[in-house]
Amino acid sequence: MRIEVVPTGAFAENSIFLDDGYGSVAIVDPGQGAATVFLERIKRGGQKAVAIYLTHTHWDHIVDVYILKHELQVPVFVHKLDEENLIQPGSDGLPLATSIHGVQPDAYFHDGEKVKFGKVEFQVIHTPGHSPGGVCFYFKEQKVLISGDTLFKGSIGNLSFPTAEPDKMWTSLAKLAKLPKDTRVIPGHGEETILGDENWINDAKQLFGG
Repeated sequence: MRIEVVPTGAFAENSIFLDDGYGSVAIVDPGQGAATVFLERIKRGGQKAVAIYLTHTHWDHIVDVYILKHELQVPVFVHKLDEENLIQPGSDGLPLATSIHGVQPDAYFHDGEKVKFGKVEFQVIHTPGHSPGGVCFYFKEQKVLISGDTLFKGSIGNLSFPTAEPDKMWTSLAKLAKLPKDTRVIPGHGEETILGDENWINDAKQLFGG
């Protein structure tokens, strides 16, 4: 599998392009400007886009979902607890920095389920805290975790947002801490890291809990 991370928009959100290596591609969290980049990649490579996967629906992660869904005619997957802000951006109480067209989701993620696109499979890990329906995607064979805004290099997602659930973040991080230490972590913002290097995770409540 080939992974391309493209920082987009005002907050350098990591929009992610997944290529299974056999002609199928999927897009994760397309921020502002991602559509232009990814549509060109698909056109040039001749691949077939199969899905858009969302780790959560804060506005910076969904700006280009509508464009890509309609240009590529692919389903959009999200956790049920985060669907409202996808349908009506801004309903989560965060001010929008740009106009965003709402999208009706086509399918819902469930904790622990296995999802396949092309020849690649990943496991969905429900990680509420930063948002109620936040999820991470764990690619066991590739030793990769797409962590959204749950886990960053040296930090965690903002817990002061209107729909944040701080007490649930610590349980979510504990789930991630059980993954193999050599797992490559690709977050929703910033640089990637290796899970074993984030040895502060078990003390996250003391560090970030206030």
